[in-house]
Amino acid sequence: MSEMPSPEFVFGSLHPSSSSKDTTNYVPRLRYCIYRGMWSQLPENKHNDAPKNPRVYDSDLPTFTTDVRMQKVGDLFATSAGKADKDELVQGSGGGGPCEAVYWIKEKGMQWRMKGTAFIVAPDIEDKEESSGVRTVKSEIGARMRLVEGADGKEGEWSWGREMTGHFGNCSPGMRGSWRNPPPGTLVKGEPDKDHQLAQKVEDLHDPIARSNFRVVVIRPDEVESTDLSDPATARRHRYTFDGDAQNGKGEWKVEELWP
Repeated sequence: MSEMPSPEFVFGSLHPSSSSKDTTNYVPRLRYCIYRGMWSQLPENKHNDAPKNPRVYDSDLPTFTTDVRMQKVGDLFATSAGKADKDELVQGSGGGGPCEAVYWIKEKGMQWRMKGTAFIVAPDIEDKEESSGVRTVKSEIGARMRLVEGADGKEGEWSWGREMTGHFGNCSPGMRGSWRNPPPGTLVKGEPDKDHQLAQKVEDLHDPIARSNFRVVVIRPDEVESTDLSDPATARRHRYTFDGDAQNGKGEWKVEELWP
């Protein structure tokens, strides 16, 4: 990722079909997103004044940020085991629907393709009364978070909510302002209300409107493919499959070498 001028990738989800012309119950939806680092390893940003979690965990779980009003959030809930398909059911943490993510690092002639599921981290992630969605996120994502060396006994110092605020703080004021935009994808009918305007800049890390719409998406890859096309004479594909039962239940990646 460090070789990319901008860490963009294509994120794919499944959307419930609403057209009689569709031959399946779900249709693919793709969009470009910005990689925001691995979960529990918030990238350093000198402009971010948010309190940071201590270095307690590592993970191999890519993240990006989104707006709860975006279609991808509903997709990840509607195609999850819970099949949540109503607006009121997708406001909190949860999800877990299938997804793919593709990174093309042009500078290196490398493609990375991830297959797995994606979960939503919402403002309710540290509510005293945990919803089923919060429990699902903490269980499924937590299982893939590894204690770093020397962090035994420090688990209580790490906060899900602090990590979420850190992600909000890592976004520019203009990006934070996008979570105060008019509802994405809705018809333009006159001027929006004063709280939902384009091109706002948000400095407050706890702006109530922006934070109510802000979400962190955590991808849990189960299979990763890297395709090296930098030299046609030695091109290779490698497939990494996560085995959750290996290493005493902590899991490990198994690798296979393939023709590209």
